Amino acid sequence: MIVPEYWAEARRTAQLGTKAIELRRFGWSNISPEDAQAMAEARVEEAWARLRAGETLPHREPKLPYNGSEGVPIREEVLARHGEAVITRNAYGAHCLNTEQALFADIDFTSEFSLKSGLLGFALLNFLNLLLALQLRSSGVFLLCMLVSMPFSAAAARQVERLLVGLRGGRLHLARQRMQVFLSTHPDWSLRLYQTPAGLRVLATQQPLAARSAEVRAFFQAVATDPVYVRMCLHQNCFRARLSAKPWRIGISNSMRPRPGVWPVSPEKLPIRSAWIEGYEAKAAGYAACRYLETLGTGQIHAELQDLVDLHDRESGALRQDAPLA
Repeated sequence: MIVPEYWAEARRTAQLGTKAIELRRFGWSNISPEDAQAMAEARVEEAWARLRAGETLPHREPKLPYNGSEGVPIREEVLARHGEAVITRNAYGAHCLNTEQALFADIDFTSEFSLKSGLLGFALLNFLNLLLALQLRSSGVFLLCMLVSMPFSAAAARQVERLLVGLRGGRLHLARQRMQVFLSTHPDWSLRLYQTPAGLRVLATQQPLAARSAEVRAFFQAVATDPVYVRMCLHQNCFRARLSAKPWRIGISNSMRPRPGVWPVSPEKLPIRSAWIEGYEAKAAGYAACRYLETLGTGQIHAELQDLVDLHDRESGALRQDAPLA
């Protein structure tokens, strides 16, 4: 995991065969802007050497804040550093904790949708269509109703999914079951569970863990971690947890300015960004990003993780029972 303080970009145009090619590469540093520029120049030279040697490379790197170009660090404003952990401001303005050591997992309840429930929803609608057609003794009615009801199949499938999940105890119950199954074969693990607006956040505290390790991959799969979150962890080689509210959940409809506003922004645009941030911070102070529920497993918090657990719980408002989730 790398979260630099300074960024720069180098450009070079040269002939490659019969074509004039412009190469762009970013550089980064925690030392100075000049050090970042020197790295950018060196990366451009390296890219040209590889192109001349016959490799196929992209001519430029996209300016993306997180989970962006392969080999490019997290490009977000650094708000604070706490040992190896870094708090940044993400693309829509929220604070995010980035860490190489503490396993966070996001479990999204809203994204659970299976092919089985989809087929059941479609079958349910057509069963009702068939009953109506039999009542009217008309195959034409059945075909017409089937066509008319097709746009509603997805909604019916979601209702079937909710019904099936409800019969099995609800999404939280099913998520806890998956964790208990995992803990039955990993009795030394300790899992802190937090409620989020969209599901659950899990923090493993028994030991520091690496994002790309086999045991982390196995845990992600066992507890049905959000696949988008998993890809981000593997790509950036770190774990991540949002610490402050999403703006649209606290009544802020306008996006952080300027747009796209990938860090760093030009000096002349900083005042409009700062004004948006001031309003956001004032509103977000009354909300929590997650709420602590319980601990499963041993309850152990490794000495190297205690400060990070305290930091997460304090900055996310996890222990504030009066604060609404956002």
